[in-house]
Amino acid sequence: MKTPSFPPSPVEPDLEHPSFREALAFWFKLGWISFGGTAGHIAIMHDYLVDRKQWISNSKFFHALSICMLLPGPEAQQLAIYVGSLLHGKKGGVVAGVLFVLPSMCILLALSIVYVSFGGVPWMYALFGGLKPAVIALIVVALVKVGRKSLHSALHYGVAVLAFVCIFFFNVPLPLIILGTLAIGFFSRRSLPGETSEPVAAEPFSWRAFFLLALVFAVLWAAPLALFYVSGDFTFWRGLVLFFTQAALFTIGGSYTVLPYVAQFAVLKFGWLSRAQMVDGFALAETTPGPLIIVVGFVGFMAGYNHFHASVLLGSIALVATTYYTFLPCFFYIFAGAPLIDRSHSSKALSGILGLVAAAVVGVILNLTIFLGRDVLLPGGHFDGFAFAWILLSLGLVLWGRMNVVYLILISLGVGLARYLV
Repeated sequence: MKTPSFPPSPVEPDLEHPSFREALAFWFKLGWISFGGTAGHIAIMHDYLVDRKQWISNSKFFHALSICMLLPGPEAQQLAIYVGSLLHGKKGGVVAGVLFVLPSMCILLALSIVYVSFGGVPWMYALFGGLKPAVIALIVVALVKVGRKSLHSALHYGVAVLAFVCIFFFNVPLPLIILGTLAIGFFSRRSLPGETSEPVAAEPFSWRAFFLLALVFAVLWAAPLALFYVSGDFTFWRGLVLFFTQAALFTIGGSYTVLPYVAQFAVLKFGWLSRAQMVDGFALAETTPGPLIIVVGFVGFMAGYNHFHASVLLGSIALVATTYYTFLPCFFYIFAGAPLIDRSHSSKALSGILGLVAAAVVGVILNLTIFLGRDVLLPGGHFDGFAFAWILLSLGLVLWGRMNVVYLILISLGVGLARYLV
């Protein structure tokens, strides 16, 4: 979710330039402690990079964040890539971006293996029984927060309703919803007066450097696919790679934009996992540091595990491949696309169009809430009073009690286990 809320300070300090080893130590630590979603990630980086170490100025930090918010993908990771490359070039950007995701991927891999090994055991099932309602509550919290920030006019509400109707009743693919919203935004901004863009000073754009970088990333994208081609069952691997590459290209608006799309297609179209397993994946992802979009790794794991007849090895390979293809575009956007976004980030017209995209995200998140909530509240077609009560209590703890998400997860696991023991 796009929720930075740190006011810029009027005075910029003299900046320090860390050694690569110092920066490496921080990026490694960040990957293991970055709980709390996007706002938590940004808070940790701002506290350390700006306030404590003064490696980057306050104004440049938030300027970079505003650019990352206009790009597809998790903006906190892209901000880490940007700062890393600012300090130590592309080498620093690669290290910062990889270490931001690697710990959560490793933790999720271990949890996924435990899940398929012990998921049918009663006590493990009970743990998830306590955690699933809390996950639904967290999705509702996301819906409320995004709605508050995105719905400002009748047009915004109309776009949100239209997006929900399209995806809920007609299964319209998310890319088409995003493109349709952009079209609505384009024509609506043209019809309103005073929406002119102001020129922004920026370094000259080099097409030669852009195409060279694009070639490098094309090779990085194609190389694993070539290995899958010679390994056998290329149809499955090609479908996995193409789907998550496509999903990564349409994550404008944060993780909650793409996750409903992934959930609906992975469950209903491809049959990679069940709806209940998708909820379990959200629960597992919430227990890891890093961006919530890492849940796609669990989807990839279950896809490989189920397709290859309960193979943990091939499920693990699918998880790594899914993570790789989901986050690879983030590096390309920062290394190649940020200068283009830098030229237009202060455009009022562009901000208005992207505001409509954010409104469409509200409708998409509402679809996700209903899509996953049905299995939690109506397991087997029967109403679960405990799940309903725990959803309400979790909402109260997070929205009004300001409880940390990590504490809610731990309490929910304990409640689920206690309910089983009693």
